[in-house]
Amino acid sequence: MEEEKGKEQSVQHFLDLIRKSRRGKFKIYIGMSAGVGKTYRMLKEARTLMRNGIDVKIGYVETHKRKETEALVEGLTTIPRRTLFYKGKELEEMDLDAIITQKPEVVIVDELAHTNIEGSKNEKRWQDVVDILNCGINVISAVNIQHLEGLNEDVEKITGTAIKERIPDKVLELADEVVNIDLTADELIDRLKDGKIYDEKKIPLALNNFFQTERILQLRELALREVAHQVERKIGIEVPKTIKAKAEILMACISTNDATAKIIIRKTARLASYYHSKWYLLYVQTANESSDKINLASQRHLLNNFKLATQLGGEVMRVKSDHIAKTIWETAENYEITTICLGKPKFKFYQLLLKTALFTQLLNKMTKTHIDLVILS
Repeated sequence: MEEEKGKEQSVQHFLDLIRKSRRGKFKIYIGMSAGVGKTYRMLKEARTLMRNGIDVKIGYVETHKRKETEALVEGLTTIPRRTLFYKGKELEEMDLDAIITQKPEVVIVDELAHTNIEGSKNEKRWQDVVDILNCGINVISAVNIQHLEGLNEDVEKITGTAIKERIPDKVLELADEVVNIDLTADELIDRLKDGKIYDEKKIPLALNNFFQTERILQLRELALREVAHQVERKIGIEVPKTIKAKAEILMACISTNDATAKIIIRKTARLASYYHSKWYLLYVQTANESSDKINLASQRHLLNNFKLATQLGGEVMRVKSDHIAKTIWETAENYEITTICLGKPKFKFYQLLLKTALFTQLLNKMTKTHIDLVILS
């Protein structure tokens, strides 16, 4: 029986290798904001590939009526967009089926974080890209750093604006190459003032909002750090290590109505990405938190957190128990967790004893093992 199981695993591993070799290569241009030149660079690369005899086509490009960018589209083959009617309006969307049918060697797909029109095969354009890659077509795409899910809170603090369209961090990890399009704050602001990003009417508003030097510098730092991290990840995967360190395994813990749950999930996912490690989300459901005792809003909030964790590469564990600290600890031991991630205790009067007791019990256990406890702000 064990021998048969071993053979099945061996065959599956070989099939996975075959599929991986057939998968298209994926390159992403990333930038700190609109206007840095991501689309321009993609099109320049497309023209170079075309001159070298590569069958390259535009699946979707948004020029934003920038003359320099529009000039580069001329002479390249564009796969026509499909037309849809949504809420009484005629809208255009990238034609996924046409790209797969025509099967160019390389396809250019802009606006990676874009949300597709309702009724499309996939909810997000990045999911379309995964389908294209799985058909053996190489993809060159672009995205701004503010659209990365794991950086959502950081970006909102910097810009003061909620970013609705986001991609999971794992999308960058799918990329074979991530290239940062970097400009100084002064260069970017000069491009804006010269009318190379928005038309004249929008320039004053942009200068007073998103395009402020301090905001640009902070976004630039995020972009540089992210690309550096992706390079480190690639080195870690592709460069053999003579001594293999013990794998890190992280576990985030949340409660039903934890307002900071999304932050805990995102930060744990980021830590797991830096460590190139597996991670879990643990929810300990007490008797008072059973589905018949919590309201629909709380249930929906909890399910949304589970969905977010899954999107960010985590595995959700839901355990029923009234002994929270004991359950966290036993789960950590059973799954060989190296780091437990928790939110800060909220020291309201009625929670003080409960939270203090929980942390005391966990800390007592920590002193006897090598498991780390991380308190996330």
